[in-house]
Amino acid sequence: MFSRLARPAVFGAVAALVGFGAPLRAFAEPVTLADALSRAQTQSPIVTAAQASVTAAEGRARQAGLMPNPEAGLQAENFAGSGPYGGFGSTETTLTVSQRLELGGKRRTRAAAADAEVDAARISFAMAKADLSQEVTVRYAEAQASEDRLVLARETAQRAEGLSSVAATLVESGREPPLRALRAEAASREAAAAVIAAEAEALAARRALVSLWGEANVAVELTDVAPAERKTTLVDPGETLDVRLARAEKATAQAVIDRERAAGRPDLTVQAGVRRFEQTGDSAVTVGFTAPIPVLNRNQGNVAAARADATAAEAKERLALVRSVRTINDAEASLRAADAKLAVLDGKIVPQAQTAVDLSRKGFEAGKFSLLEVLDAQTALTAARTDLIAARLDRAKALAALERAAAQ
Repeated sequence: MFSRLARPAVFGAVAALVGFGAPLRAFAEPVTLADALSRAQTQSPIVTAAQASVTAAEGRARQAGLMPNPEAGLQAENFAGSGPYGGFGSTETTLTVSQRLELGGKRRTRAAAADAEVDAARISFAMAKADLSQEVTVRYAEAQASEDRLVLARETAQRAEGLSSVAATLVESGREPPLRALRAEAASREAAAAVIAAEAEALAARRALVSLWGEANVAVELTDVAPAERKTTLVDPGETLDVRLARAEKATAQAVIDRERAAGRPDLTVQAGVRRFEQTGDSAVTVGFTAPIPVLNRNQGNVAAARADATAAEAKERLALVRSVRTINDAEASLRAADAKLAVLDGKIVPQAQTAVDLSRKGFEAGKFSLLEVLDAQTALTAARTDLIAARLDRAKALAALERAAAQ
């Protein structure tokens, strides 16, 4: 049987759970979606790493355009031998300077490949920022949804507490059997437990959000009460960042083929120097050149590998285009579905469910409806509002996907 002593403890626990988030919010830092996006773009390690990759590619491009350094040499001959060559009197000392001349367009093709890699790195940097913005937007929307579910859980717990109190009063007056009060008490306990779960979910969602700009234990309060209305723009699937990156990688692969072909052509090293003859004190100029004979190694293996990489890059470009078309179409379909669902839920289903709860609650207090009818009405209202929260989240995700596709 329902205990009078147990009711105050149950109701007190529910009240404590309903107000549990107030002290936490008092110390939380208010954050809008714009604040979250700005912090992520300026503080996220992801952006820092992507920017460093661009800087590294630019450094390699500068290095690729440099000529080989000249080389100095010193050579001594005809000493420490036998006969007239036993000392240093017949020594011949030669001082040379040599320069390797890169032939076949090596420096030009090397610089072109490095420049192509810089272009790809810059697009990758833009992609990293766009991906981060999308994730921040989605995480913010998920945190908002978790906050809405927490509010709903607290309101449900309050309604369940009030219903349990009314049921207990009706049982004491003999208008309801004791089983009704036990059922109402169980529903109140379930609602109280749901508040705990919703509080944990909301806290985890906020932590997931702040982690995107490199923090872990910062308490934030979401100040955007509803997802911002954002205009959708027409997106060309062939100009998304994913397709542009695949295109840049294909251009890089083609440039690497030219670089490896040029690397297989022999270079010419010219040498000039002065030779001194210790025996006579005379000196003479020396001139020479060397060049490898491309018989065994013509860099053919690297050329074949570069061609294979180019084939793969072409395939990846086609795949990126297909995926961009699919992503845009899916996002647009999801947006239309979410808008339609929101219109029905917000315009009809939720208001009707709220009216049903109010009517059934009044009827139960007047003895016209049973407890089960009230519980069914409250369950339907909770389900409708949960669907409304999910539809808003789906809409926010679809908009974020379209913004990501349109990012440049």
